[in-house]
Amino acid sequence: MWNPPSSPWRSYIAGQWTATADARQYEITDPGRNSETVSRYLLATTAEAERAAEAARDALTVWTATTASERSDLVYGLVELWHDHAEDIAQIVSLEMGKPLSESRSEAQRAISEMRFWAGEALRLGDRTFPSTRRNTDVYTVREPIGPVAAITPWNFPILSPLRKVVPALVCGCPVVLKPALQAPGASLYVAGMLHELGVPAGVFNLLIGGGADVGAALTAHSAIQGITFTGSTDVGLQIAGNAASRNVKLQLEMGGKNAAVVSSYADIPHAAAEISAAAFAVAGQRCTAISRVIVTPEVREELEQALVERAEALRVGHGSDEGTMMGPIVSKDQFEKVHASVQAGVREGARVLTGGDPLSGDAYSNGYYYPATIVTDVPRKSTLACEEVFGPVLSIITVQDFEEAIDVTNETRYGLAASVFTDDMNLSHSFVTRSQSGMVHVNHGTTSEGQVPFGGVKQSGQGAYGIGDTSKDFFTNLKAVYHAHRP
Repeated sequence: MWNPPSSPWRSYIAGQWTATADARQYEITDPGRNSETVSRYLLATTAEAERAAEAARDALTVWTATTASERSDLVYGLVELWHDHAEDIAQIVSLEMGKPLSESRSEAQRAISEMRFWAGEALRLGDRTFPSTRRNTDVYTVREPIGPVAAITPWNFPILSPLRKVVPALVCGCPVVLKPALQAPGASLYVAGMLHELGVPAGVFNLLIGGGADVGAALTAHSAIQGITFTGSTDVGLQIAGNAASRNVKLQLEMGGKNAAVVSSYADIPHAAAEISAAAFAVAGQRCTAISRVIVTPEVREELEQALVERAEALRVGHGSDEGTMMGPIVSKDQFEKVHASVQAGVREGARVLTGGDPLSGDAYSNGYYYPATIVTDVPRKSTLACEEVFGPVLSIITVQDFEEAIDVTNETRYGLAASVFTDDMNLSHSFVTRSQSGMVHVNHGTTSEGQVPFGGVKQSGQGAYGIGDTSKDFFTNLKAVYHAHRP
């Protein structure tokens, strides 16, 4: 059984755990008990980022020569090892970024089903045949790996986000260099260790522990990297896209969202409130698909506000490892201050706080970044709180006069990731599905995704092939058309 190397943990390049002699040490403190150090890392340098990219390039020929069944067996092997480490992975995630253990354990378990899906996809990566206009000619398309890939992942889902890039890359024949977010890289260390134990050839998988401004930039700019798959903020994603354009590098960007839930002509308000609350406050609202806007018509506003407040106030906020915690702390001091500043800005612009709105204080909360589930109403459309991503447990309510205005408000942000509508009128639901400018739409359902379904956004929420489902192969592979003439 693999165990983590001695702390401080370090990067994994070309089959070796490595750090330079003068590597800077980086400490992660528990966001729920910020006087306690959780983990220590030795940070990679730009030179090591370049070496990782070169190692991936050198491993390409070896890895593309493996068979589909060998790649499938690798993923099944990873699943087998995963069972032994799932609890340790969940524990490090909760300590590094704060989410309740129940959420971390759920994430670790969902990883198993998603890895199994991709183990099966390894044997389904063929493409199409076409009838030719010429006699004695076969025409078909095949898929080939794009080459070495840089995978840059966020801190909010530190188990699933890396696996959703690393596993499809390996299945499709692409060596990969993973750079997880510095706030919570521990789960990625376990992935590296298990792949090492499974005997993945040196350079096929590489892990960089470092910052985005130096290590990430050096990695994505390297000539060996033929594709960049990124999940994170829109501003950073657009910067990556701009820098990559000069090299015509293939991109898969999963970026921010300001996701709306429209409620109109709907009788089951308790159900709507339950779905919206779950989508708004899971991971303390630190999800790109979190519902952060409720757009409501007047006939259901009062009942819905009351139901949402009741659910928000019932959430138990606490340390991620405490039994019964339903919502953990915010990941960092910077993010904590940003969340509170967003609420204050909303109030200055005319919004009214129904519940929450101030940092939690007292003995249980004195050493952490705890913020309550917050609901703000009378939020003016086009205000900052109505249009910009908060990435915290803040739900804005915008009242509109009718469904047409609800559609307009839904679409007036720069984002287009996910949207929900709650209505008993199927004409309205159909109109919302067809007219909302989002990559994913939910009818009478929160914004929860499923691991076999394509995941992505439009506008400034995404670019390139959708991830998670089988559409990821459209990023990790290139199509080649073949015309094969033969004698009769």
